[in-house]
Amino acid sequence: MKNILIPTDFSENAWNATCYAIALFQNEECVFHLLNTYTPAIASSRFMAASINGGAMENGAHQCSQNGLEKVLKRIKTTCAVPNHGFKTISSFCMLVDEIKDIVKDRKIDLIVTGTKGASGLEEVFMGSNTVRIIKSVENCPVLAVPQHFDFKTPDEIAFATDFNRFYTQSELRPMLEMAKTFNAVIRIVHVQYELKALTELQQFNLNMLRKYLGEREHYVHTVTELNSISKTLEAFTKELDIHLLAMLNYQHSYMERVTREPIVKKVAFHTQIPLLVIPELGMNASSMTQDKSLETVSS
Repeated sequence: MKNILIPTDFSENAWNATCYAIALFQNEECVFHLLNTYTPAIASSRFMAASINGGAMENGAHQCSQNGLEKVLKRIKTTCAVPNHGFKTISSFCMLVDEIKDIVKDRKIDLIVTGTKGASGLEEVFMGSNTVRIIKSVENCPVLAVPQHFDFKTPDEIAFATDFNRFYTQSELRPMLEMAKTFNAVIRIVHVQYELKALTELQQFNLNMLRKYLGEREHYVHTVTELNSISKTLEAFTKELDIHLLAMLNYQHSYMERVTREPIVKKVAFHTQIPLLVIPELGMNASSMTQDKSLETVSS
């Protein structure tokens, strides 16, 4: 049974992510943990947190949080409930990312599903600050970011963006491999280059290992030239091939890290395209060991 965590602020954006998650796992037994955190401004001050007014504010915010979660549950039951799904609610007076870290550990969460907020003009941001904070801070659980207006489509084509510079372990790739198995999806490995050139010996080794992990799963390798930015290139690639899920590993110098650091003007609308599965790397020691082993193998 899967444990899925869905943070919600009761917006339509969060509701869309909830509906997507339910549809995505409609054929699997799951428990969905719906989380709402609240931090009343008056109670967040260390000078006023213990005051009577501060306590009343916190109690009021807690009641609003619980009421909101109950409304979400009722809406699920009347619009998109699935028999093999269970739901639990969590209302917490805590910072969002801190609470998510605790829940992932305590409830053995397999996946975090979060909505991404859209904006316009100068307010355009990549995926929304909360989503970026979750991706950067939660180190032991994959995150699925669902665009604000994206309607569910079966992910029978999954793009995996990589530069082949890092050795991947099968455990790290498991979230994507399980998704591909569930939906009998084709995996399209996309390598973005500033200028087209042959893979190095190490890159070729990592590609061969990736293909080994994929086994008989239908897959293709696409090498594309960068168009202004990584995000714009991936946006164009996924649109051209009608891909409904993009996966990336998140580690130092990865595409994911580069995308979140790109100037805002370069990534306008990227976050509005398709769901993004962000897979965290294993611990630093494990990653370093596997990288060292791959280098030894290549050089021997």
